Amino acid sequence: MFWRLLIGFTLIVVVAIGVLYEVANHQKTASTGVNTSKAKTLDHVVIILEENEGAAHIIGNPQAPYINSLVSVSALATNYSAITHPSLPNYLALTSGTTGGITTDCHPPGPPSCQVTSKNIADEIEASGRSWKEYAESIPAACTPDNSGNYAVKHNPFMYYPDITSKADRCAKHVVPFNSFANDLKSTDSLPNYSFITPDICNDMHDCSIQTGDDWLKSEVPKILSSPAFTEQRSLLIITWDEAENTSPGNKVVTIFAGSAAKKGYKSNKAYSHYSLLHTIESQWKLAPLTDNDRSAPLMTEMLN
Repeated sequence: MFWRLLIGFTLIVVVAIGVLYEVANHQKTASTGVNTSKAKTLDHVVIILEENEGAAHIIGNPQAPYINSLVSVSALATNYSAITHPSLPNYLALTSGTTGGITTDCHPPGPPSCQVTSKNIADEIEASGRSWKEYAESIPAACTPDNSGNYAVKHNPFMYYPDITSKADRCAKHVVPFNSFANDLKSTDSLPNYSFITPDICNDMHDCSIQTGDDWLKSEVPKILSSPAFTEQRSLLIITWDEAENTSPGNKVVTIFAGSAAKKGYKSNKAYSHYSLLHTIESQWKLAPLTDNDRSAPLMTEMLN
C-alpha cells in the first residue's frame, strides 16, 4: 500500500511540474511576442529586374505566355508600385532604401550628385556573413562603369555606391558578367545568398519587345528553379520591373515571388513597393533597415510559405 501511494504521489508531482513548465513557457512567449520555435529563414534570394512595363501590359498579355504561366503557380503582388521615374532611382531604392536625391539616369562615377554614399544592402549582407553578387548581362568585364553594347550601367545599381566602386578588388569580385551565373548556380555553396540579375537592354524589355523578355525568362528561370539552391533549400526568386510607363496609373508593376520559399498560386492585393521588397529581405535576414523608407514599408511575408 505504501509503495502504491508513493508511486501515485510521484506521478502527480511529475505531471504538476510539466504543467507549470508549459504555463511558464507560454507566458514567456506571450510577454516577449517571440515564438521560441526555430524561425524559417531564406537561404538564397535571386532578383531579376525587368524594364519599363506596367502590370497591365504584362498580366494576360499573349506576348508574355511564360510570365503568365509562372504567375499561376507562384505568388503575385497585384498592387505593387515602383517608386518614381526614370529607371535609376528605382534601382537605388531597391538596394539602398533611398533614391539618393537622384532624379535622372545619370552616369557614374559622375559628380557626387550621381552617387549614393549611404549604406546599401550589399554592405549589410557582407557584414552579416552572407554573400552577394550583381550579375550584369553583356557587361564586357567585371565592374565596368561605362555603357557597352547592350549593357546599360544605369541598370546596375552597385556601380553607384562609391564604397563598392572605390575598392577595385571588392567591385571585381561582386559585380560580374551574367555568364558566370550558370556555373555559380550549380551548387548551394557557390550561389551567393543574394543575387541581383540585370538582363541586358534587349532581354529586359527596355529596347526590345515583351515577347523577347518573356523568351529570355523562359530560358533562364527554369534553370534557377531546378537548381540545388531551390530544390534543396529555402530560396526565393523575385521577378519585378523597375517602373511602369509614364502613362501607367500609380506606376504599378508586376512582382512575382517564385521558388521553394514562395506560396503557390497566391495573390495579394496589399499595397507594396520597392521599399517593401527591400524591407522583406532585411527582415528575413535580421538586417537593420537602411532608411525610414524601407523601415516603414509593409512586409511582404504573406507571400512566403
